[in-house]
Amino acid sequence: MAVKNPMTSDFLHSAYGGESLAHMRYLTWAKIAEKEGFKNIARLLEAIAYAELVHANNHFREIGGELTDATVTAGGVFGNGKTVDNLQGAINGELHEVEQMYPVYLNAAEFQGETGAQRSFHFALEAEKIHADMFAKAQECAKEGKDMEFTSVHICPVCGHTILDDAPDNCPVCGAKKEMYKEF
Repeated sequence: MAVKNPMTSDFLHSAYGGESLAHMRYLTWAKIAEKEGFKNIARLLEAIAYAELVHANNHFREIGGELTDATVTAGGVFGNGKTVDNLQGAINGELHEVEQMYPVYLNAAEFQGETGAQRSFHFALEAEKIHADMFAKAQECAKEGKDMEFTSVHICPVCGHTILDDAPDNCPVCGAKKEMYKEF
């Protein structure tokens, strides 16, 4: 079923655009990190790119409705620098989503009774908090010329929850089973 309220629909479109941009940006920055010798930071960027794809797909599904054109306004960080700088761009983008964008979008969806959009925005908000922290830790390592140390990154394919080393038995955000997590 398509979202009913134009404001929530606009927010879903913008969030879809922003998550799509983040997905592609992180894949590009992963290649740079790998070239600079940061194999695990590259893997983290690739994993979080997948989480952003999960968010984009969730938002797209909630938009629903018939095929139509839409002008999408979405924030995004542009450019390619060194890994340390790219990670700052990632941190800035994630913090914008956590501190500005998703709280407003979530409040509007709640006010307008758009339960699917509420769920989609909530899932993204919770994951972005984790992503901002992970990117900050990655940047600290890169500033010292070191790679991150972890064995794997796990992403929940339902909500984008992200965790290093071992997936939980159940996702703390959406309840998905451990077996569903995608490992990077």
